[in-house]
Amino acid sequence: MKGWTASDIPDQTGRTAVVTGANSGLGYITARELARRGAHVVLACRDDTRGAEAAQRIRAQAPGADVRVAPLDLADLTSVRAFAAEYPGDRLDLLINNAGVMALPHRRTADGFEMQFGVNHLGHFALTGLLLPKLLEAGPGARVVTVSSFLHMLGTVDPRGLNMERGYRRWAAYARSKSANLLFTHELARRLRTAGSRLVAAAAHPGYASTNLPTAAAKMEGRRALERFMEIGNRFFAQSPDQGALPTLYAATGPDVRQDDFFGPPLQGLWRGSPVRSARAKWTLSDRAGRGLWAASERLTGVRYEAFTS
Repeated sequence: MKGWTASDIPDQTGRTAVVTGANSGLGYITARELARRGAHVVLACRDDTRGAEAAQRIRAQAPGADVRVAPLDLADLTSVRAFAAEYPGDRLDLLINNAGVMALPHRRTADGFEMQFGVNHLGHFALTGLLLPKLLEAGPGARVVTVSSFLHMLGTVDPRGLNMERGYRRWAAYARSKSANLLFTHELARRLRTAGSRLVAAAAHPGYASTNLPTAAAKMEGRRALERFMEIGNRFFAQSPDQGALPTLYAATGPDVRQDDFFGPPLQGLWRGSPVRSARAKWTLSDRAGRGLWAASERLTGVRYEAFTS
């Protein structure tokens, strides 16, 4: 794994990938590199226009790339169900749960969930469950990769207060949603092992990558000084989005990825560098917490993973 780069991605010809939030940032880089290696990539994007523009850029940067755009709004479970029902193809080898929001002012999804938890976790939980039959049919090499954050260490998940009704704190909500990503991966991996499935569930985090995610909330609120501060951080401290996407790409295509692996940059160098197996909070490895979150997520989304028993 040492020194691993996008040029080490093995041939992906004949494989199909869905990448959420693929119109910009890490999702765009992930989709582009998978397409560059021969995968058919579905860009699952909330905005059709931005998705189409991203597809054009990918085709320009990776001639011959096989990409298409499909609408998906993770803040609306009706949209999630429509995406799965209208999924354009019979095969699915890779599901990259990449899309996310960060440190937003208090907002709710179309279904009434706190926005960060609803988009970052519940939307992806529902999407994975609805696409699971196709993933299970794909055979060896099929994977679900969920993008978390090293900030998951700042927040635990309490199934009794998932909507943060008693006081909203934006960074606590973000950290909690990223912990949920890892608990989801842990419980999905446990169920896959129990079922004897060859589908692998893994997770990744980008370290500190220069994307539009840190500035989105400041732009939404018109806080120009904070937006400028975040832009300076991106410029002088963050690694490039190309580098930040490597842990996700390794989790999706690396040769030695195991159930419940978690990849990110090394701790040295301000969370920059080639992907390695990353440290994670102990509570994200709790079977009890994983089962509790899973049960709550099924109840809230109405999506049950029929292929598994608990």
